[in-house]
Amino acid sequence: MQKRNMFELSKNILQKVSFDKTLFRKELTKALQWLKKEEQFLLFVWCVTTFHQYTDLVTEVYKNVAQS
Repeated sequence: MQKRNMFELSKNILQKVSFDKTLFRKELTKALQWLKKEEQFLLFVWCVTTFHQYTDLVTEVYKNVAQS
């Protein structure tokens, strides 16, 4: 079995929990704690383009993570 990196795993998890805004926020926050800065940016772009309905939420979570 191929080893999956955290970036791909995070994307997979976010897709699975996207039905629930609270779960999505929680999993996105956790993902950002694990990812490298470059991957955080890539995940931001992917989230905004994939989950249009959560653009404000994604931006808010990223700002909170950047401040901490």
